[in-house]
Amino acid sequence: VVATIIAIFAGVAVLSLGSLGSDRELQREVTRLQSLIGVLAEEAVLESRDYGLFFSETGYRFYIYDYLTLTWLEPIGDQLLVERTLDEPLQLSLELDDREVRLAQDFDAMDTNEQPEPQVILFGTGEVTPFEVGFFRDFNGGRFVLSTEFDGTTSVTSDGFEPI
Repeated sequence: VVATIIAIFAGVAVLSLGSLGSDRELQREVTRLQSLIGVLAEEAVLESRDYGLFFSETGYRFYIYDYLTLTWLEPIGDQLLVERTLDEPLQLSLELDDREVRLAQDFDAMDTNEQPEPQVILFGTGEVTPFEVGFFRDFNGGRFVLSTEFDGTTSVTSDGFEPI
């Protein structure tokens, strides 16, 4: 009987830690994007090339600016810059200049005839469009926010989770 009671308390404790504590999946996605931005910002300066970042509610993709055609192109064959789709029910929100940007539900909902226009640009000069991207499961729960400044520095804050 005592062993059963201890097992029940242990199970409840493990379940409550998982629902109230840090969300590892969200944290992993935020860290991945933060790392990719850091690597691309350095690569942009080294190669004097502009990179673009386009967000949807369910993921993000990268573009490279082609100065010959004056268009944004999808990187082909670059495993670092592949399109990232978040596992359901994870979602993204984006703020530019302290205003929320309305994001497409997913990349399939975008008009394929239009030239892509990234919301965020990593310039070859080392500058980055300042932005905040939120990672969350639903609007009522906790979220992680990745903030990027004009000089390319990034920071992650958490709302409703333990700090990382």
